[in-house]
Amino acid sequence: MRGERCTVWTPRSTTRSIPPCCAAPAPISPKWTVLGQRRSPVPAVACCCGKTRKSDPRLGWVEGGIAAPKGVATPALTNPERRLAVVMRSAADATWDVASILEACAWTDQAVASGAAVGLVEHGLIEQHETTTSTVRLGEHGGAALANGLLEARLLAWMREAERPDMGNLNQAFERHESGPGIGLLKALGVRIEQGVLQCDDLDAAEQTVAERAAFLAALPTDESAADAAMLDHFSRRRGLIDVESTVHRTWTTLPSLMALDEAGLVEKTTIGEITPELLQHREAWEAAEFRRFDVTLPSATPRMGRTHPMQALIERIRTIFLEMGFSELVDDYVQTAGWNMDALFIPQDHPAREMQDTFYLDAPASLPIEQEHLDQWRAIHEHGGDTGSRGWGGSFSDEIAQRGLLRTHTTVNTIQHLAQNPTTPCRVFSVDRVFRKEAIDRTHLPEFHQIEGIIMEEGAALPMLVTTLRTFYAKMGYPEVRVRPAYFPYTEPSLEVEVRWRGKWLELGGAGIFRPEVTEPLGCMAPVCAWGMGLERLAMLVLGLDDIRQLYISDLAWLRDQPML
Repeated sequence: MRGERCTVWTPRSTTRSIPPCCAAPAPISPKWTVLGQRRSPVPAVACCCGKTRKSDPRLGWVEGGIAAPKGVATPALTNPERRLAVVMRSAADATWDVASILEACAWTDQAVASGAAVGLVEHGLIEQHETTTSTVRLGEHGGAALANGLLEARLLAWMREAERPDMGNLNQAFERHESGPGIGLLKALGVRIEQGVLQCDDLDAAEQTVAERAAFLAALPTDESAADAAMLDHFSRRRGLIDVESTVHRTWTTLPSLMALDEAGLVEKTTIGEITPELLQHREAWEAAEFRRFDVTLPSATPRMGRTHPMQALIERIRTIFLEMGFSELVDDYVQTAGWNMDALFIPQDHPAREMQDTFYLDAPASLPIEQEHLDQWRAIHEHGGDTGSRGWGGSFSDEIAQRGLLRTHTTVNTIQHLAQNPTTPCRVFSVDRVFRKEAIDRTHLPEFHQIEGIIMEEGAALPMLVTTLRTFYAKMGYPEVRVRPAYFPYTEPSLEVEVRWRGKWLELGGAGIFRPEVTEPLGCMAPVCAWGMGLERLAMLVLGLDDIRQLYISDLAWLRDQPML
């Protein structure tokens, strides 16, 4: 009737209000043919008068003719969906489950059957129904408890047989992981502890309760709705004795929109899922075929494969940067002597700076040989400065202390040994390797970590060259803003601290300087040596956005999988 509004069914089974038209709704399919063309069901509705009313943004509501319900255009279906649609149309009043679909469609894969059904549901052609059933089964430890007896049953039997059922004898008769929880179970059964002895006023009643529990376990599996509620509550609070498994059973029924589809659109077609050069060369192979549709917005499984650890990837990145800058890499042993690790760097043998290293000294080997020539050179430098013009540290130098074996506390020991072996050859070398210090483990310290070390030894090497080298390195690492500040280190003068700007703050990442004459001249190096060192883990925390250094070495697979490729 004109002047009234009617409500009609849309493809998603919601209701829409339309302009003045008929009084009764007419069911429609998700897509239909209007004047020989396919139209979207969202802006148009079908009324019982046999016309469509379409919402046009320019003209408002527009009328048009619509074909009869039979022969409605078929939506874009896959071949499995087409086959299932044909089968379900043949028995419109039937209720279908996965098993009946597999049999009727001659399929063997349940995923294909359920996927086709879900596809037809999404197209608004069939309706899905779900029923959930829950089954109580024996859990991981339920079978053993049933075979050996429940813990409380064995405890009550022990109380009957024991001459003195006290706590001491209980701990001897049962394992620690049983006696602790067992006391709680016994107390719930009315057992009390008086002066260390277990007592029960009605042991028979307690045993009867335990027997009922055992009978409950023996009757499993059973439907949750038929199980004793009190027993379910009891065993659900005891880990591993029972499991409750929920099963969802899905069935499907046809909708009128399925019956209104054009049969010609339900004919299965050759589907092409991959375009190859060979396919393109044969037009007849694909011209009449149907190309498989892919929805790239759907969630998909992330491939889990082996990949480089973020720390190793960062080491390789640093190594590549230094090699690109013309440096060569040094690799040496972890075990060194105190002489090369400290005395060669002009660190006094009795100075607090030596203790601050928190060194791991070795029992085997407790000492390692050092050439007497180097010991004599270090003795002269430490005691009176030798020929360098320095006054040294004074006191006496001990060869025994210098020969003590230790785990290196820095990789500078490697560069010093390289200079001793090549005192006159200009070089640019670096190392990225492990060092060891007796540190307490916390969010910023580890006893074993990596150090980045480098030196430049050549005529004309000076502080501007050192600062430029460090700026270049950090810029390649992604930190273009770098500044240096004066600092003190025992074996460099002048000395610098290097800072980079990160998230609006200046962070100290390493130290640098020019080796003192007391370090280089005993080795025969007369050219200046620029040197620097920094902790790799601190840089890694910066790059990976961490606030706890320990996370770098915890085997957290979820964190490792989510890390970006460096």
